Amino acid sequence: MARIAPHDDFALSRVTPEARKPWFGIAVQRFGQVSALSQFLLGATLGYGMTFGDAALAFLLGSVILEVIMCIVGFIGQREGLNTALLARWTGFGEIGAALVGLAIGISLIGWFGIQSAISAQSLDALMPGVLPTWLWSLLFGLAVTAIVAFGFLGMQWLANITVPLFLVLVGWSVISELSRHDLGTLLTSPAPGPHISVWAGTGIVAGGLIVGAIITGDMTRFNRSRADVVKQTVVGVTLGEFVIGLAGVLLAHAARSGDIVAIVTSSVGLVGLIIVITGTLKINDWNLYSSALGLVNFVSTTFGKNLHRVTTTIVLGVVGSVLAAAGILGQFTQFLIVLSVAFPPIAGIMVAEYFVVRRWRGELDASREEGVLPASAPRIVPATIVVWLISSLVGYFVTWGIPSLISLFLSMVLYIAAGKLGLVRGVGAVPTRQADPAEAAAA
Repeated sequence: MARIAPHDDFALSRVTPEARKPWFGIAVQRFGQVSALSQFLLGATLGYGMTFGDAALAFLLGSVILEVIMCIVGFIGQREGLNTALLARWTGFGEIGAALVGLAIGISLIGWFGIQSAISAQSLDALMPGVLPTWLWSLLFGLAVTAIVAFGFLGMQWLANITVPLFLVLVGWSVISELSRHDLGTLLTSPAPGPHISVWAGTGIVAGGLIVGAIITGDMTRFNRSRADVVKQTVVGVTLGEFVIGLAGVLLAHAARSGDIVAIVTSSVGLVGLIIVITGTLKINDWNLYSSALGLVNFVSTTFGKNLHRVTTTIVLGVVGSVLAAAGILGQFTQFLIVLSVAFPPIAGIMVAEYFVVRRWRGELDASREEGVLPASAPRIVPATIVVWLISSLVGYFVTWGIPSLISLFLSMVLYIAAGKLGLVRGVGAVPTRQADPAEAAAA
């Protein structure tokens, strides 16, 4: 049986019962993931084009959509104790499909990791011009996140415990500092300062802004102890993150009559703005790197039959992402990453449809879960899944009305269930599973 290193965070095995965590600590991480600098910017975007009341309604509807998706996907991850890329082998995708899922996750999130590092570097350079070149800020920021993620879930929990409260306090200070110069009642009732955005469009922006994080929510909820814990950490983390940070951005946009929230915050509170930029990016970028490493580990395992160490993979990916960010190359890949992102919603749709409705491989998961191991084998490829995934992704890319990510998600569920009813969901070939011993990973 293959061995895995300590701090491997169960990259290729089930999370053991003793390694499960209290829900509140995971809720802090979820809140940190949602309440990032990007959420602040999203709030400013909505505030610039919507009244406060309309923006609040958009946040409410978008949050409900996200929470429903996160809970349903999260239930699967919690019950099975498996990360998204690994679980995909027995939730409709087979070995080849799961390898593609892992590769998509790995490339997409390491790309966003590098882009976030570059954005942070540009902000740091604007706040402290001439102290260090932008490329060096990118490199240092990326390597700092890499060092933290190398310690796994515990290292990220430690980071969340520090950055989330600090981010909240500093954002609160900056908001109060800016809003003290305005009448709050006027801001709450004033018209949008910029071009109008409808509530429906705003809802789509809110839901789409975190849809990739919702799809890979199993990477987080596999550490939850119960379904109730999944619901609690999702509702607390997402609701507070969306409303506290998002609506603060709405108010600041109305106060400054601008959608450039970073410029507003940094010009208003100086050094505090610098710390806001750093803390607000750290807590989204660690999960970008973490899930990217899990995706790549699973891709290599299924494609080449080699079990990589998560820590080593994390370090390599972190260094590569940091170097690419420093070189300014990643800015050229933004459109490619956007194309990749439309492939994520159908992944969740297929996994949910298979696990709860079609249940072609559910029995194997149930039996092996009782023993704390993975199913003995997985289908090599499931042709129907690949077709459903492709069709749904194309619809998500080309549809320009409604909320494309949700349309592609629900379409994939409908198509997969239909294929299951017609007897088309069948695996071609079977591959023995390389079992990883979870004992050492429990030390993570």
